[in-house]
Amino acid sequence: MTTLDIAAMSGLELMRWVQTERPTGIPTIGRLLGMRFDEVEHGRIVVSLDTRPDFANPLGTVHGGIAATLLDSAMGCAVHTTLPARVGYTTLELKVNYIRAAQTDGRTLTAEGTVIHVGRRTAAAEGRVTDEKGKLVAHATTTCLIINSED
Repeated sequence: MTTLDIAAMSGLELMRWVQTERPTGIPTIGRLLGMRFDEVEHGRIVVSLDTRPDFANPLGTVHGGIAATLLDSAMGCAVHTTLPARVGYTTLELKVNYIRAAQTDGRTLTAEGTVIHVGRRTAAAEGRVTDEKGKLVAHATTTCLIINSED
């Protein structure tokens, strides 16, 4: 398949394509932050990134928006892996709990998103961000709206 066929891919096929091809010519938040798709399964995604000084908040640690973006991406993409071709999603609600600060010195943050439920119109997922030592940095839940191309 070529990049022109992505509309015909199921969510799982698309996420696996992103994982293996790592398309660099397509502008995405993942490319901007340096996200890697480490694991892609039906209903589950693991993404990671290496922190950097650009991610700092005024206190010098990783801004909470970085963890929230990792969580939103992991959970949303996990939902996407359950959807057929030409069916999309968007985040309706994101609830994040921050547990500890992360450093901006190149440490790896890993987010795992797992689907809880996929219905006809909405889906729910949960996620966790951990640091290199496996310590919990943040956890979250999301509700996504399922968007059919005929809607």
